[in-house]
Order: sequence, then structure tokens, then C-alpha cells
Amino acid sequence: MAAGNEVSPTYYIQHHLQNLTFGNHPENGWSLANSAEEAREMGFWAIHLDSMGWSIAMGVLFIWLFRKVGKTVTTGVPSGLQNAVEMVFEFIENLVRGAFHGRNPFIAPLALTLFTWILLMNTLKIIPVDYFPVLFAKLGVDYMKIVPTTDINVTLGMALGVFCLILYYSFKVKGVGGFAKELSLTPFNHWALIPFNLLLEIVSLLVKPFSLAMRLFGNMFAGEVIFILISLLPFWAIWMLDVPWAIFHILVVTLQAFIFTTLSVVYLNSAHEHH
Repeated sequence: MAAGNEVSPTYYIQHHLQNLTFGNHPENGWSLANSAEEAREMGFWAIHLDSMGWSIAMGVLFIWLFRKVGKTVTTGVPSGLQNAVEMVFEFIENLVRGAFHGRNPFIAPLALTLFTWILLMNTLKIIPVDYFPVLFAKLGVDYMKIVPTTDINVTLGMALGVFCLILYYSFKVKGVGGFAKELSLTPFNHWALIPFNLLLEIVSLLVKPFSLAMRLFGNMFAGEVIFILISLLPFWAIWMLDVPWAIFHILVVTLQAFIFTTLSVVYLNSAHEHH
């Protein structure tokens, strides 16, 4: 698909922001959506095949890379890939040591998985926005968004996973009574203010997964829109703006993975604390 020459800018933007959706349409049955309207009509149980596929692919790539390095690791001069993996390991180790003060061997592997997986998904944004839509259009697939973190379903799914762990460890470490006391007697330790404390703490607790999901989604989606808008400009303007924006986005994709991972570790540390 050529930007702006063969289709209108409005259609071009809408096309590149549309996911490949599969679901049960009221009229067409189980099928792929041919438009954003059909995708909406499929309802809640429709699935974004592109977001699911690319997120799984990045997860498999993460496992393969780290397994490969683990099987070929040497004590001498490390290879480039081994050096990169060791840098990530050391970075996550320092992050967890600084932000998590409990004793749980699950937290560091979780942080490593979150950071590397999100980083790989975010890095797909560096690929030109027309490359895969054009490639899959030749294969008969109308829509293809390759950056899973520009899909709120993906970021909210990860955030809800972290939220379930927060609840699990809150009950496990503090007990039902201890967690209930924390919600009802914080920040004001007086029985008369229990209703106010409960409202404040429950809202604060529920905001955590939404803040995690919306922060990552908002930043990555906004960056994707800017890439699409730049691709609508004349050829000379694309090279003047697209390359600097792509270089800047190398920092953004890393920073967003770091923020999501750090906040997840901080929230889990809070779940392990006895008040």
C-alpha cells in the first residue's frame, strides 16, 4: 500500500490502525472482520490475531535467545549475544535488588521476562509501517498490526497478570486478616474512618493494573500514529523526520519496558510488606 498516492490519508491511517480480528459476527458467523465496524460487531470475544501472533512470536524469540546463550555460555571472552544477555541479566538483578526487599525467587525471573518480552514487542515499531501491511496484503490478508503493545488488549492482559500476582502474594504473605486490616486501617488507623480507608485503598489497588496498561499502550500507540503520519508526507520529508524519530524511539521502547517492569516489581514488593 502506498502512502497517500493510491488511497486517501484517512483510509490509510484507519487501515494501519486496524487489527486483524477474528470472531463470531452476527451475520457472517466465525470469520475475519473486513472493517473496523465488523470488528466491533463481533463483540468482546473477538480476538486480534496479529497482536496474539506477534506477541507469542516475541515470547518464543526471547526463550530461544536466552536458551541458546545458556547452552553455549563461556567463561572466556563472551560473544556479542552472550554479552548482551549478561548485560540484561545484570540490569534486572540490580533493579530487583533495589526495588524488592522480600525473599521470593520468582520475582527476578518475572522481571526478566517482562522486560525482555516487552522490549522485543516494542522494538517491532522500528520496522517501517508499510512493510508488513504490504507484504501480508500480497498474501490476501487485509490488516496487519505488528506491534502488540499498541493494542490495549495486550497491555491490559499483562497488567492484569501482574495484578493477580499482587493479590495472590498479598493474601499469602499477610493473610486474609492482615490484608483486610491493611485496606481498612490505612492511612488512618481509626475504626471510625474504616469506610473512607476502604474506598481509598480499593481505588488505589484497582488503579494499578490500569495505570500499567494505559501507560505502556498510550506511549506506544502515540508513537505508532506519529510514524503513520510521517509516512504520509513527501519522500524527502519522510527521511528528514522518520529516521530521527526512529532513533529517538529506540530510547522510548527501552524506557517503556523499564517502567512497566519497575512498577511491577515495586507493586509486588508492596504486596510482600508487613505493615
